[in-house]
Amino acid sequence: MATHYEAIIVGSGIGGLSFALNLAKRGHAVAIVTKKTSSESNTNWAQGGIACVTDKTDDFKSHVQDTLDAGDGLCDLAAVTHIIESGPERVAELISWGVEFENGADGHPDLGREGGHSRRRILHARDMTGRAIESALLRAVGALANVTTLEHHLAIDLITRAKLGQCQVGAPEDRVLGLHVLNTKAGRVETLSASVVVLATGGMGQVYQFTTNPDIATGDGIAMAYRAGAEVRDMEMVQFHPTALKAPDGGRALISEAVRGEGAILRDLSLRPFMKDFHPLADLAPRDIVARAIDSVMKRDGAPHVLLDATQVAKGHLSERFPHIYETCRKAGFDLATEPVPVVPAAHYLCGGVATDLRGQTSLPGLFAVGEVACTGLHGANRLASNSLLEAVVLAHDGALAADLEIGRTPKPTTTLPAWIDGSAGDPDERVVLTHNWDELRRTMWDYVGIVRSTKRLQRARTRIGMLADEVREYYWNFRVEPRLLELRNLIQVAELIIDCALQRHESRGLHFTLDYPKKLSVARHTSVRRPQSRP
Repeated sequence: MATHYEAIIVGSGIGGLSFALNLAKRGHAVAIVTKKTSSESNTNWAQGGIACVTDKTDDFKSHVQDTLDAGDGLCDLAAVTHIIESGPERVAELISWGVEFENGADGHPDLGREGGHSRRRILHARDMTGRAIESALLRAVGALANVTTLEHHLAIDLITRAKLGQCQVGAPEDRVLGLHVLNTKAGRVETLSASVVVLATGGMGQVYQFTTNPDIATGDGIAMAYRAGAEVRDMEMVQFHPTALKAPDGGRALISEAVRGEGAILRDLSLRPFMKDFHPLADLAPRDIVARAIDSVMKRDGAPHVLLDATQVAKGHLSERFPHIYETCRKAGFDLATEPVPVVPAAHYLCGGVATDLRGQTSLPGLFAVGEVACTGLHGANRLASNSLLEAVVLAHDGALAADLEIGRTPKPTTTLPAWIDGSAGDPDERVVLTHNWDELRRTMWDYVGIVRSTKRLQRARTRIGMLADEVREYYWNFRVEPRLLELRNLIQVAELIIDCALQRHESRGLHFTLDYPKKLSVARHTSVRRPQSRP
């Protein structure tokens, strides 16, 4: 028996929670499906802040131009303009929900500056902005009686008319009807129906061996949307954050570029600053340029890392402005205030994703996407720092308006959606296979589909990952589902989409740099993939 909600939101970050708040205040019954606890989201890890024009010395035109410059010709001007101009109102809404940003001594916002920005416009809560936003939104959602939060529920797949055999994938009459979710605490699959499903599942950083993302970032929403027939776009545009702390234990911890915004400098191992060799903005160049510069210096010198020197930033100010980063470095054995620390690039943010319009609507009726899972046209070929939280809150607001209309014109289903059938599937007998496949996938993506690519590397990756896909597909059908299997299945799907899009792009643009096509084409075009109708 399927449980029905007017809207189901998959994910509990800034996009999902904002969407839920906007729908709930319109009286709709909303369910938030989150695979761990509500607070475990990509938003919670966001350090830098939210980019927004709030100071009289700043203006929309400047923010728009900075975004377009970073996006390297692939941004959609209408999307950039709309999202940036909607920023102040949406930030005010966040504040009304209880988000507290830092103010200076004069009572005005203490604005930071990050790479690619020509002005100080980053609203922040020290270096834990995401956590501050997440906490406030969770409190606001928790006060609403018409929002149900289903923790420890991992979405498996969307249920559509096509999946039920009522039409073909991609047909005009196809639409989303609900989804199957794994209740990981109870160990059973449940069926949920809805007039609207919203994907707010965040990113896919775990597809790479080294990432700044939490372990929940397994690309679930992108994989589900693709399997359901929705258009996915620009998946090759994976942003590698330039400065991840290289810890002695091999771990990677994000060091926000806001640290460079306050004066930190990148140096090679001989302590020579090198970013002026690569871009006029030097250490505040856009992320794609800084990441490739670091990669180039490391390869040139045969070095395992470069150095981030923040010693010129006043010690008291450093620990006060960046308490989380300072403490992370200290625990790893480094004093950020007195010594340069080792940094390397790491997979950080996906600029592509499920294609949507400016109301979050995907190509599949009834399905919305918001946040990192979505591709709106804002980021283009490279995301400007701190534009992601802004995009999420703007699209959550506008998407809720469209979803409200969709719910109003979609009648409650009169037929029951089919329950999940395990059939003769047994319990997994060799979980070590999943671990080995997980490791092989992430190493393959890091080695062959990283910062610098080539056609031969991409083809090798496609062959290897194709073999993994066959193994996991067989495993999926023969054994009962469990979280590790479902996440690996999604990561493999995402990896295939990244490679497919990368092979489509015969140029180097933004985050996609290939040795075989080092020049940029005169006209920027999106890459796009949709599930073939014949594919199982």
